Amino acid sequence: MDENPVIAEAQEAEPPAPPPRRIAYRHRLPTRLWHWLNALTVFVMLMSGLMIFNAHPHLYWGQYGANFDHSWLSFKGRPIPGWATIPSTYNLAAARRWHLAFAWLLVVPLVLFLVTSLVNRHAQRDLAPTRDEVRPRHIWHDIREHARLRFPAGDAALRYNILQKLSYVAVIFILLPLMVLTGLAMSPAMAAAWPWLLDMFGGRQSARSIHFICAMALLAFILVHLLMVVLAGPINEVRSMITGRFRVPPERGR
Repeated sequence: MDENPVIAEAQEAEPPAPPPRRIAYRHRLPTRLWHWLNALTVFVMLMSGLMIFNAHPHLYWGQYGANFDHSWLSFKGRPIPGWATIPSTYNLAAARRWHLAFAWLLVVPLVLFLVTSLVNRHAQRDLAPTRDEVRPRHIWHDIREHARLRFPAGDAALRYNILQKLSYVAVIFILLPLMVLTGLAMSPAMAAAWPWLLDMFGGRQSARSIHFICAMALLAFILVHLLMVVLAGPINEVRSMITGRFRVPPERGR
């Protein structure tokens, strides 16, 4: 019997090398500038708008609007705390000045973006959902993946998914234009020049109600958007919106 048996030693397999980091140019400079300008503008307009709402915290439909008319939504006193309004102390005149000044920063870039995105086909190419994407099965799959915090990876991370497309289209092409038009309808000067605005919304108070509903929908979008940024990786997401460069998450299983 051999006194020196050969003992086979188990060799540990070397761990697979991590995939190389892939950096992609995700957002162009005009998109990044418009994003941050919008972020500032929308926050100022929401906060100043809440101060304006505090002056008369009641909403009506139609031609109503006096203190003794029946409202569909009513708060007692000043429902919005000072830390959420501009200015922080009650000042209706100052809030209106803030609101009107920043409205121009919202409207002019928005119109330029809408025209440009239609001319260069950014809206049709990147934002318009495809026929397959709007199928209920596809939408439900994306909802389930997001609920499980399984965000797109690889090349899919460089494209808008269906949930992003639907939300961005709703905000850019529906909510923001509605807020602009209803804001104009509430202006006595604009209503006198363009009386069709009041007819379109069924009266100044209906326009005010729609304006408020759109503002709350926009606030909900912002909160969900910020939550998704945090869950998807805030450093990578914010960096891509500052520098344009995005670290592409590797495909699962690699």
